[in-house]
Amino acid sequence: MALTIWHNTRCSKSRQALTLLKERGFEPTVRLYLKDTPSIEEIADVLAMLGLSAIKMMRTGEPEFKASGLSKDSEENELIAAMAQTPKLIERAIVINGSKAALGRPPESILKIL
Repeated sequence: MALTIWHNTRCSKSRQALTLLKERGFEPTVRLYLKDTPSIEEIADVLAMLGLSAIKMMRTGEPEFKASGLSKDSEENELIAAMAQTPKLIERAIVINGSKAALGRPPESILKIL
């Protein structure tokens, strides 16, 4: 099973999501998305899998969100481009399992796609 986690080692929720996967016997591919930034296309694909709007996958409280001139009313393509340019804006963790994805907020929510 191809299982991937977009992971930030400094985030407690992301670490909890990874631990949950490992406790259940999964060894996911760990993508350190702050270093290996997802493309606009990858972000759009994951959003489609999640069934969410871009704003729901963003960390709107980060200073970079406001500094970029973004708001909750910004256009989808603008928000997606901002996440590709500044991956710190991507909410974490995101687990991808084939054609399904789950946002790890709370971490237990990833269990529904396993």
